[in-house]
Amino acid sequence: MKEGIHPNYYQATVTCNCGNTFVTGSTKKEIHVEVCSKCHSFYTGQQKAAQARGRIDKFNKKYGVQ
Repeated sequence: MKEGIHPNYYQATVTCNCGNTFVTGSTKKEIHVEVCSKCHSFYTGQQKAAQARGRIDKFNKKYGVQ
């Protein structure tokens, strides 16, 4: 490997808007994100319920079930 062409590698602190923080490796010292695995709807399970409700409503409209 050539000397002097690679960026410095740091232990980066990632901070989410929800307040969650964790440490990872990066070329930046601090990273700020809007969504993390603690608050994202896919990981919290909220998205799955919303999709199921939509499919049930679609079925009820299609077959006229009240």
